[in-house]
Amino acid sequence: MKNLKSGKKIVVHLLLILGSFLMVFPFVWMVLTALKTNTEAIAVPPTFFAEVPQWVNFTKIFTELNFGQFYLNTFISTAVITVGQVFFCSMAAYAFARLEFPFKNALFIILLSVLMVPGQIFLIPQYIIVQKLGLLDSIPALFLPGLFSAFGTFLLRQFFLTIPKEIEEAAIIDGCSRIKIFFTIIVPLSRSALISLSIFSLLYGWNSLLWPLIINTSTEKMTLSAGLASLSGQHSTDYPLMMAGSFLAVIPLIILFLIFQKQFIEGIALSGSKS
Repeated sequence: MKNLKSGKKIVVHLLLILGSFLMVFPFVWMVLTALKTNTEAIAVPPTFFAEVPQWVNFTKIFTELNFGQFYLNTFISTAVITVGQVFFCSMAAYAFARLEFPFKNALFIILLSVLMVPGQIFLIPQYIIVQKLGLLDSIPALFLPGLFSAFGTFLLRQFFLTIPKEIEEAAIIDGCSRIKIFFTIIVPLSRSALISLSIFSLLYGWNSLLWPLIINTSTEKMTLSAGLASLSGQHSTDYPLMMAGSFLAVIPLIILFLIFQKQFIEGIALSGSKS
């Protein structure tokens, strides 16, 4: 019996090691490619290690591209998207979860219908709206369409419904307004759900490619993903330079995960159980 249990543990650990390797290998390959010359990067059969590590690729990315500006633009748009989604989605979710108003259920069904169609469908209407506002090729154009999320509203509404109504009823008896109840009771009790939404909003804002690529054309207004995509040429691509830029682009997310990994895991686990 003990041998059977030990055998199962070995198999489980081998599967976990294999899964971990498959997850980590693309990142390792990215770093190894960043240290190669372009000839080594496109060699067939592929080479794992560079003959002479090209550390210059990590500085060359700042001279070849306006990489520092890409970083700044990405930080700004991601921060505004994250704050905007947490603020607007939480208020909309509270209204759908607790308030009574005409056509509430119909409006919520319309909101859910947004989740059932590809996001690319909204690119043209969003582009026209931004154009009419005179914000084409600008920093606000990067984050305006991402300030609200149907998914974020649905996620928070589902969580708000689990909060006992008796707490709010007691607060109303004590003379609290709906706004005060929302900010002093609902928001503190929904910390884990708000962290979940923050994680998804942050990842969405940081990794967004299609919208920044369409809405902004000047290099001064590009984000990291759009700027790195510009390295892919029609006839040739500098893969080591692209991998060096990609490595530098993911460093902030890795640091955030190492600092807040407990909140990341709790938030993602919560989103899976509540939605």
